[in-house]
Amino acid sequence: MVTVGTFDGVHRGHHLVLERTADAARDAELVSVALTFEPHPLDVVNPSAAPPLLTLHDEKLELLAQTTVDYVVVLPFTPELAAKTPEEFVRDVLMRRFDMRSLYIGHDHGFGRGRAGDVESLRMIGGRHGFPVTAIDAVRGSDGTPISSTGIRRALAHGDLARAQDGLGRRYAFAGRVARGEGRGRDLGYPTLNVELGSRRKLLPPHGVYAVLVTSARGSYGGMMNLGPRPTFGDDNVGLEVHAFDAAGDWYGAFVKVEFVARLRDTIRFSGPEALVAQLEIDAAQARALVAPVTRVR
Repeated sequence: MVTVGTFDGVHRGHHLVLERTADAARDAELVSVALTFEPHPLDVVNPSAAPPLLTLHDEKLELLAQTTVDYVVVLPFTPELAAKTPEEFVRDVLMRRFDMRSLYIGHDHGFGRGRAGDVESLRMIGGRHGFPVTAIDAVRGSDGTPISSTGIRRALAHGDLARAQDGLGRRYAFAGRVARGEGRGRDLGYPTLNVELGSRRKLLPPHGVYAVLVTSARGSYGGMMNLGPRPTFGDDNVGLEVHAFDAAGDWYGAFVKVEFVARLRDTIRFSGPEALVAQLEIDAAQARALVAPVTRVR
């Protein structure tokens, strides 16, 4: 049993497709395969229209590994693959490489040249080649609209963390390595972890100060983060500076995961370091109150 998709975000709708594929494979005493692509198809077909990503490659693989499918296969997306018609893709990839017996797809899925492989055309192809095609209905968010990667991106771009979390089924997050910074946070009494993503393709919400959760090999911490420039110091470079509450020691080179809990305020210019520290005290109190209920249940 095979399912195919970009699976950016691995959101609640994706989870339903993956679960149905895995369940059907177990019932038929077969294996289930989730086939995805790297890079995102639009990076090859139309780079100017390629969306920022909800999940970078390793993040997506980690999330897919937590599902019930037996195998996850990453297929390099090339111009040659993009040129295949839906029937060629089915014949050359799904049938020859994976001996596919049944195909499961999302209700709005499309693949092949020009995304011509929609549900109806795939069912026609399946009829010619002797395999059934099952389309899984949309999963709807709490507002009643179908959950999609596009909708989640739109919510994050507008800073709507709650709607993004509703669609994903988890808090939005990023991960990266801690690098050396300027040391300004330490001088202010709020040492920060300067996190490098390793890719500019990751979608981040609007600039601002956020309450966050930080997870690393050291454990889990509540925290607050400045996403954006540091206007008080005349620094226009966009950074990810995380202050992990009650954390100590040398974090340089550590791999951390940071989850967004809530937005506290805009990133603004203060009259000087003293005014900034006074605001950071307020931010820290607000962030601690917001993350406390979450950290108690982790």
